Amino acid sequence: MAMEDLWPRIEPLLLRVEKPTRYIDHEFLAGGEAPVRSEGDLAFCMIYPDTYELGQANQAVRILVNAVNATLGLYAERAFLPAVDMIAAMREEGIPLFSIESCAPLASFDAVGITLPHELAATNVLETLDLAGIPLRSSVRAQDDPFVLGGGPCALNPEPYAPFFDAIMVGEGEEMLPEVLGVIAAGRAEGLSREEILGKLAEVGGVYVPSLYRWRSEEEAQRSGSWAEPMSERAPEVVEKRIYEGFAESSAWEPCIVPFAEAVHDRLNVEILRGCARGCRFCQAGTMYRPVRERSADAIVEAVERGLAETGYDEVSLTSLSSTDHSQIAPILSRLNAKFANTGVRVSVPSQRLDSFGMEMAQLVAGQKKGGLTFAPEAGTQRLRDVINKNVTEEDLFAAIDAAFAAGWRRCKLYFMIGLPTETDDDIKGIASLAQRAYDRAKAAVPPDQRGSIRMSVSAALFVPKAQTPFQWDGQIPTEEAQRRANLLKHSVKYKAVDVSYHDPKSSFVEAVMSRGGREAAELVEEAWKRGARFDAWTELFDEDAWRGAAEALCIVPEDIAQRAFDPGFVLPWSHISVGVSQKWLARERRLAQEGTLTPDCTFAQCSACGVCSSLGVDNRLQEVRHG
Repeated sequence: MAMEDLWPRIEPLLLRVEKPTRYIDHEFLAGGEAPVRSEGDLAFCMIYPDTYELGQANQAVRILVNAVNATLGLYAERAFLPAVDMIAAMREEGIPLFSIESCAPLASFDAVGITLPHELAATNVLETLDLAGIPLRSSVRAQDDPFVLGGGPCALNPEPYAPFFDAIMVGEGEEMLPEVLGVIAAGRAEGLSREEILGKLAEVGGVYVPSLYRWRSEEEAQRSGSWAEPMSERAPEVVEKRIYEGFAESSAWEPCIVPFAEAVHDRLNVEILRGCARGCRFCQAGTMYRPVRERSADAIVEAVERGLAETGYDEVSLTSLSSTDHSQIAPILSRLNAKFANTGVRVSVPSQRLDSFGMEMAQLVAGQKKGGLTFAPEAGTQRLRDVINKNVTEEDLFAAIDAAFAAGWRRCKLYFMIGLPTETDDDIKGIASLAQRAYDRAKAAVPPDQRGSIRMSVSAALFVPKAQTPFQWDGQIPTEEAQRRANLLKHSVKYKAVDVSYHDPKSSFVEAVMSRGGREAAELVEEAWKRGARFDAWTELFDEDAWRGAAEALCIVPEDIAQRAFDPGFVLPWSHISVGVSQKWLARERRLAQEGTLTPDCTFAQCSACGVCSSLGVDNRLQEVRHG
């Protein structure tokens, strides 16, 4: 299909909007890496449903675009949701949403993929489709409309998005996405109908095709064991997560683009480790990305050297869920520090574990430029840290503070949650006490003449129950109670030098509705979007009235979705999606949480029998590396 170049119509709009660099092509290295589309190639556009600065920094977008472009017969571009000023200008001029590389309308692609990075991006998905001129619902798309594919963290409970997607991919996409696009390409080449192609997609491992399932009532679901009833022999009862089995052996280098606009993480990112088995009971990523796999030290060092040389960045971040858990992190940092000594290059490790951040690690990641450090105790008392299986102590935090500030850092942010299961006011006050004592330790670790430069901040997020975690059966505390606890925290911190901030409980409430809702939540999303909800993750743009009005119009009580607690035997709306971790194990972890009993990380201790290795057919070789 020929693709129209919309650039002549787009260019005049750039004089009317803030940050026009969000919308122009030919970023540094884009030309060198962009493929040339051949006749007959399937055209795919990967979309991040938020602004360029957020989307261009997203590693999943880069990885998947590269994976598609590395596959014969497939061609990929990128697109992002414009900011509100550009959206208004485009709607006024009748210009549809376009890709970055060729300024082609998204509706002219064979398939588009929208990543689902967090629950508050739901209305942005509808804004993206509508701006592109693609029908919102899969059921009304015509034969020649693009196939709309989804994936990402929110795929672990896909139902609030189900009517809007032709297929949703569960798990890691490096191999799955090219396979899915290959099925679409073959189906179109054979002249198959849209429905026939969807049937073939349902047979691909890890792919959920919502239109092939009937949504049952709660009574039916509890009786049958699932809310989703397959309506086709091709649709599996349970969709199993896919993992990229070749991650550990793959190159750590991913071709990347240096943007014109400053991205939120404006640096070279190299993924060194995938997965985390620490087992924090609130953490969805910990179950989504199991099992743990790590790339070799040689592959990581080679990727950093190449990436810095090609991009010109002076900072590299060694990314993962828990980078200091890499079995070779100390040798990797030592090699990189030696390689880039006296060059001004900073090597950062964004996710530091308190119990693995000692003096050696502080010196290895110090470098020549010391920004701020972030640690996540998550809870203010040891009792509650044991409940959530955090597996760190106050002494771990204080030791990390001592090492960091002695090594030259002067700023530290501490992350906590409020509203965790079993939390009391004493736990809230414990956050204030812990932060103040951490500040005292920081002051004691530096020379007297430098104590005035010390900054300590506390950031508190409201607990959101997530699908596929031990706390998936627990409800969120009411919004009014969350605000009371946030106020208690602020009033309990007596040190003016300790800054306290917290997430808006009202937007966190919407997040919980989206996290726990079934297919009825999709109706809520669409109605809220029609009432003006979009960019819900942006504090200044979040519109509570749109969501409340939508719920009232649909006779939905969102508190019943976000705040209702269930017994572990209750069948949840995502029971037809499996991440490989057994529901029996999740229920056991919830029981251990109520007892305050810890479960050790299986990559450092014995297997906890979560089931992921056996169900996905994976050998946990990392355990052999760490234990010999």
